[in-house]
Amino acid sequence: MLRNYILIALLCICFAGCLPSPYYQVQVPVPQNQWNYNFRPVFRFEITDTTARYDPYFIIQHTQAYPYSNLWMWLYIKTPGDTVGKKERVNVVLAGVDGRWKGRGIGSIFEERVYLDLGDSVKLRKAGKYEVVLEQNMRVNPLPEILHVGFRVDMKKRDLIKRQ
Repeated sequence: MLRNYILIALLCICFAGCLPSPYYQVQVPVPQNQWNYNFRPVFRFEITDTTARYDPYFIIQHTQAYPYSNLWMWLYIKTPGDTVGKKERVNVVLAGVDGRWKGRGIGSIFEERVYLDLGDSVKLRKAGKYEVVLEQNMRVNPLPEILHVGFRVDMKKRDLIKRQ
């Protein structure tokens, strides 16, 4: 019986190790677990393969005591060759209408990874260096019970269609 549990655990570890790693991912701790307006984390990464598709994600880690079901924030993104970044207001939904957190949780801590659909205003298709800045935009300052925020980019290779 114990042997079966060990075998299942080893298989889970092997399959988890086979999952693709993100192209870029950085998470930063929020000072005193309270996201103040003036705390604006900056994320810098470089795109080199323009034949791939890149998907941006916002990562947030919060406690069960977070008092809201969503999070409004400003996302500033500077693409290669730009001197001025673009500004997008983003609403991140953290809980369903039933009040349950959408993210995965362990104890009283929940983590959510949210795809950022920025429309046509920003596409990660140009080779070069990108800069992303996050700023919370809720009416409450500081915003309590936020432990970490982060930015992630997943790369997906495009299927090349052979021309005949």
